[in-house]
Amino acid sequence: MTGWSRHTGVAIALDRENVDTDQLIPARFMSTPRAQGYGSFLLHDMRTEADGTPNPYFPLNVAPQASILISRRNFGSGSSREAAVYALVDAGFRIVIAPSFGDIFASNAVNNGLLPAKVTEDAVEGYIRHLAGRAGPAQVDLVAGSGHVAGRPLQFELDAGWRQKLINGWDDTDLTRQHADAIAAFRAARAASQPWSFPAAHAAAGGNT
Repeated sequence: MTGWSRHTGVAIALDRENVDTDQLIPARFMSTPRAQGYGSFLLHDMRTEADGTPNPYFPLNVAPQASILISRRNFGSGSSREAAVYALVDAGFRIVIAPSFGDIFASNAVNNGLLPAKVTEDAVEGYIRHLAGRAGPAQVDLVAGSGHVAGRPLQFELDAGWRQKLINGWDDTDLTRQHADAIAAFRAARAASQPWSFPAAHAAAGGNT
């Protein structure tokens, strides 16, 4: 995963709350291999008509080049399926702006390089009203926690650990690896002071297995 600190792109607004993971990617598409891409499945049942043709007025169809999605509260609620994040990332989205997120969705998002930018409900209301169904230019500075959406200022909340992971392109394993020296030192000290707590094969190898 490639890290990033600033993104400039096109923002669109999805004027809905409680957009859950089953809406983000319906379960019937999840048997598709990830290598084939999940972008075309994103919000499939919202963006298509009953006969399967695209709804020309749906935001994702109005601006297929959009990389910043604005939505209302409780975005990504529902099941823990990581495929919901895959669908957003594969469709080209780098940032979702909303007042609140499903906890597991937000964690999955960060682990896949997608920023869940938490803002106030008033801010989202202003973006939705200002965009009025159209796409608009936007810029996000991950380090500063700020930016703009179609000329309106953006200030967002983000856990410091998540910010570090996004900037460096880390997942949870990478976050642990940055403490590799401290972990190794602790392990060696523990093996020396309490050898009885390690398997016999480990002790025989000098604590290196």
